[in-house]
Amino acid sequence: MIQLIGPGGAGKTTIGAQLAQRLAIRFMDLDAEFVNKHGDISTHLDAHGYRAYAARNVGLYLDLVDAGTRPDVVALSSGFMTYPDDIHPAYLARRQRIASSPSTFVLLPSVDVETCVAETVRRQLARPFARPATREEQVIRERFPLYMRLPSRKIETMQSIETVVTELATCWLRNKPPLSVPPLERQREYSRGRNSLRGTRTP
Repeated sequence: MIQLIGPGGAGKTTIGAQLAQRLAIRFMDLDAEFVNKHGDISTHLDAHGYRAYAARNVGLYLDLVDAGTRPDVVALSSGFMTYPDDIHPAYLARRQRIASSPSTFVLLPSVDVETCVAETVRRQLARPFARPATREEQVIRERFPLYMRLPSRKIETMQSIETVVTELATCWLRNKPPLSVPPLERQREYSRGRNSLRGTRTP
């Protein structure tokens, strides 16, 4: 299973969907799945707080990827790898498993911190659900070192989507693990709901 990590605006959903299409496998966006199951993320955060959201998000992830029809490419929520260790009983072990997998990739606008911060803030502010620029900058500055410390391969996304998808596909195919390939029509089940994220804050 290919898993994509990175900040909001890094391109995980767009690139993940195109990568899955290129490889003829199934794609899932965790944020979209959360919206489908629990409703708007911003509303959920306002009503229940970040910790409750994170715990539910981990539980949802486990339900989806441990199912018999799990997806083959997953775009994780931007903060998924930065949750507190005790957010869910299974979280710490699963986070370590994700981080150590050769099929996990960190998508960042740039591996240069200042370039990454500037581009992430720029992209986030272009979204209708953006937080204030100062908050967006604070979040990426806090998370950037965490992303960079992960042992996963880093992929810079300040280049064409086609170039990024080709790089990911090449890296994955070079060390391809066993992967079930379902009928293409099943991919639609995991692509549904991506449009529903428009107007939803990415936590």
